[in-house]
Amino acid sequence: MDYNQEQKQDRKTLLWAALAVLLILNLVLVYFIYHEKQENQAKDEIITAKTEEVLSIKTKLDSISAELDVKIAEIQKLGGSVDSLVALKAQLEKDKQELKNAGTYSAASYNKKIRGYESVLLEKDGEIARLREELGIANNKNEQLSQQVTGLESEKQQLADSVINYSAQNRELSEKVNLASALKAEALTVNAVSAKGKEREGGKYKAKRIDKLRINFKLAENPVAKQNDKEIYLRILDPDGAVLSDMATGSGSFVHNGKELIYSSSQVVPFNNTNQSVDIFYGRGGIPLKDGKYAIELYSEGFKIGQGDFTVK
Repeated sequence: MDYNQEQKQDRKTLLWAALAVLLILNLVLVYFIYHEKQENQAKDEIITAKTEEVLSIKTKLDSISAELDVKIAEIQKLGGSVDSLVALKAQLEKDKQELKNAGTYSAASYNKKIRGYESVLLEKDGEIARLREELGIANNKNEQLSQQVTGLESEKQQLADSVINYSAQNRELSEKVNLASALKAEALTVNAVSAKGKEREGGKYKAKRIDKLRINFKLAENPVAKQNDKEIYLRILDPDGAVLSDMATGSGSFVHNGKELIYSSSQVVPFNNTNQSVDIFYGRGGIPLKDGKYAIELYSEGFKIGQGDFTVK
C-alpha cells in the first residue's frame, strides 16, 4: 500500500469515528429531551391536579357561604342572634382570599376548615328548628291575647290574619301587637280661655277672646297598652298648615315615622286604662290668631292617636 492509499484509509477511519461520535451525541440529546419532556409532563399533571383540588375547595367554600347567608337571613327573621354566624362568614371570606396564596395553601387544612363550617351549619339547623317551635308558642299566645282586645275589631282582625298567614314572620307580628297597643284619644274638644280665665266652648271663637286653648279628650280603654307614663304631643296647625309653637313656653320637636315634627305643647300622662280625661293647654304667647279653621293633632308612642279642629272668626 502506497502513501496516498494510507492517507485515504486514515481519513475514512476519522470520518467514521466522527460519525460515531455525532450519533452518540444525538442519542444523548434525544435522551435528555425525552427525560425533560417526561418531567414537564409530570409537573403539568401535578399542577392540573392541584388546580382541580383548589377549584373543588373553592366550590365547597362558595356553597357554604351561600348556606350561611340563608341561615343568617332565616335566624334574623325568627328573632335569633346571628353574631356568631356573621363572624364565621367573615372568617370564611378570609379563607377564600387566602386560597389564592399558593405558599400557604394546604388541602388538609382547608378540608378541616370545611368540616368545621359544615358542623356549624348542621348545628344551626337545630337552632332554627328550636326558634320555629318557640315562635309557634309565641304566636299562639299572641292569638289568645288578640281575642281579648275590645273596641279594636279592625286591628284585632289584622293581627289574627297575620298570626295565621305569617306565623314565621315574628317581626311583622310584633308590629301588629304594637299597633293594637296604641292609645286612642276620643271625644276631643277645644275650649278658648280668656286672659281673665273665662272659658268658652263650642268650637268657634273670636281671636281677641283667646289667651290660651284647653284641649280636652278621653283616653279610650285598651287592655293591650302598658299602664305607665305616656308622653302626648299636641300639634295645632293654623289655616295655612303652619304649626303654632313657642320654644320658650314648652314647644319642641319629636320624630314620627322617621320625620321630625314640631309640636305646640306636650304633657306626660300616667295612663291607667280607666277612660280617663286629659287636658292639655297651649298659650298663644301674645301672638293673635288669624281667622280660619285650625286643625288639632295628638301623637304618642309613635302613633297619631286623635285629631280635631276649631275655628277662629
